[in-house]
Amino acid sequence: MARSPDSKTDVEWSLPTPATQLDIEQRFRTDRPLVGMVHLHPLPGAPGWGGSMDTVLEAARADAEALFKGGMDGVLVENYGDLPFGPGAVGPATVAAMSRAVSHVCELADGRPVGVNVLRNDPVAGIAVAAATGASFLRVNVHTGSMFTDQGLLHGRAHETLRQRRHLAPDVLILADVMVKHAVAPAGSDPHQQARDLRHRGLADVLVVSGPETGQPTDPVRLQVVRQAVPEAPVWIGSGMTLESVRALRKEAHGAIVGTALHRNGRLGGGIDIERVRRLVAAVRG
Repeated sequence: MARSPDSKTDVEWSLPTPATQLDIEQRFRTDRPLVGMVHLHPLPGAPGWGGSMDTVLEAARADAEALFKGGMDGVLVENYGDLPFGPGAVGPATVAAMSRAVSHVCELADGRPVGVNVLRNDPVAGIAVAAATGASFLRVNVHTGSMFTDQGLLHGRAHETLRQRRHLAPDVLILADVMVKHAVAPAGSDPHQQARDLRHRGLADVLVVSGPETGQPTDPVRLQVVRQAVPEAPVWIGSGMTLESVRALRKEAHGAIVGTALHRNGRLGGGIDIERVRRLVAAVRG
């Protein structure tokens, strides 16, 4: 027997919704968050591993302190020194070392957000690290779809990441790259559609748009495409942010992740230069 449209047995439901710009502003305490990179030295098991976690932690602490004292709104910790990166899940030694390093940085944060990115693309490990340390956001290089990279073809694992987050760390924000750097999209890929899929089907909280490789400027046209595709989504610059590109941040992006430009002489490996941090923060806030 058919039920009437107003049947009391009907149950309403709705799809989960990702974070809004207001949510991001509340988390980072600003409407234009600036997040500085803590590039970890090679970790245990990596080809460049130097044999001392104390050295890794000392460098991470120095960079994080400079970023926070310089005025950054948060920091993102990643295993940048572990190259060449693998295409899949990292080993237990990497998870253990990153948990220790992220926890070390969280102790300095004084309530400011700390994030994690497990390279090249292990968001499930990233969620585990966040759950163990209190990190509050996760960057995912390939969240939905597929990308050709120097590790081979990487596939998004949004279905795993979101389920893992629900069980272990439900408050962790997911920052997902749109056609990530150091990669080539499959033929026919469209940044407009990929942005929509990341937001509406992958439930990404923030969309990240980068240049072709680390330190290279983000294409303002691609920023515009992504903003137009998902006007309700926070969109951040993911690479190449400098004093000269502050105008692009103010005009097209809701935030930025900054790494190379904050190192001494603008070159990775020199350590964070607190004066560079202060100048960039002043330019954005001014």
